[in-house]
Order: sequence, then C-alpha cells, then structure tokens
Amino acid sequence: MSKLTKNQKAAVAKIDSAKEYKLAEACALVKEVSYTKFDASVELHVNLGVDPRKANQMVRGVVTLPHGTGKTTRVLVLCTPDKENEAKEAGADFVGLDEYIEKIKGGWTDVDVIICTPSVMAKVGVIGRILGPRGLMPNPKTGTVTMEVGKAVKEVKAGKIDFKVDKTGIVHAAIGKVSFSAEQINENAKELLSAIIKLKPQALKGTYMKAVSVCSTMSPGIRVDVKSVE
Repeated sequence: MSKLTKNQKAAVAKIDSAKEYKLAEACALVKEVSYTKFDASVELHVNLGVDPRKANQMVRGVVTLPHGTGKTTRVLVLCTPDKENEAKEAGADFVGLDEYIEKIKGGWTDVDVIICTPSVMAKVGVIGRILGPRGLMPNPKTGTVTMEVGKAVKEVKAGKIDFKVDKTGIVHAAIGKVSFSAEQINENAKELLSAIIKLKPQALKGTYMKAVSVCSTMSPGIRVDVKSVE
C-alpha cells in the first residue's frame, strides 16, 4: 500500500471519519481538503438500495444544475441540413451527420454529449455499439433525441447532466469545481439529490438512499448524513 503524501495526510486530518456531516458542511469542507494544483471537480456519490438488474428499479434521469458543472461541455449535433443553423446558433461545437458518423466509426469520440433528431436515429443506431459503452448514445428519455436541437444544446451548455445508477447501485455525478463557492456546490448537490429522490422506484422495498458522500478529484470522501438530505 502506498504511503500518503504530506498533502494527503493534511486532507485526511481535517475529516472526522466517524462523523456524518450535514450536506452544507460537507460542501464547505470539500473545498478545504482539495490539494490539487488544478481546479478539481467536485463529485457527489449516492449509494441507493436498488437492484439495477431489475427494470422496475432502474434510476436514471436528467437535471439542470443551477450553477452548471464548471466544465466546458463539447456537444455534437447529428441532424439533417435544415437543422444545422439552429444547432450552430445555440452553441453546438460540432454539427453534421454522415461525416461525423464516419469519424466515429474510425474511433473519434472527442465529445461529451451527442444530440440528434428522430429522423437520423436509424443512422445513429449503426454506431450504437461505439457510443453506448461511452455513455454517448442519444436517448429520448434524456432529451438528446429531439426536434428542438437548439433548446437541447442550450440546456446542456447551461449545466444539464444525465445521471444513471451503475451496476453496483451507485449514482456518480460531477456537481461543480473546487473554485465554486460552498453555497454553489451545496445548491447543485441539493438539486441533484432532489431529482434522485423523486425517481424512487415504486417497486423498491427497504431503504432507498443508503449513503451519500462528497469528494473532489483525489481528495478523501466526506460522508453526508442521509437524514439531512431526504
């Protein structure tokens, strides 16, 4: 096991491992224990008591964080020529169709979100095996398959994120940067947690939200009192 660095020891010393912090406290503390030289991302991890293997217990949704993620989101819009100007004017980084499908077949996936119109889904489906594992496949449920491509691009650029419980029952999501104020991080966290709570499966028996933690890139996790967020 590798030894902790001086900065890591200092960060660990500031966190009481036996304590569960209120959400606002955790969001303030995560700024204090971040020791990276770059503007680290702040992440929220929510352990849910669901069985993701069961379709009626899958938790997936979208939420627009009030203060965005602090990250520049690269958006590709796959559409017919009549929708290209709308996508470009909304701020899409890449716009087109066949040429980008060929680039993706060749291994290019240098984007964060792909939006498309329903009419081109047949062509997009051909590259589904490439996009799916990378979480880039457009989906009507997340608003990335739509005729309103301009609106969708603006929402993504403004801080709209897609979240999904993984196979171990945990939702992982970036909710900002260490450079954000503690209040901004807290408000983003509350918005995401509120969205997750609203998606509680009716078929679930037992505890829904089992554990919540906040951390930044390379920092220790800070446990959050679940009762303070439910």
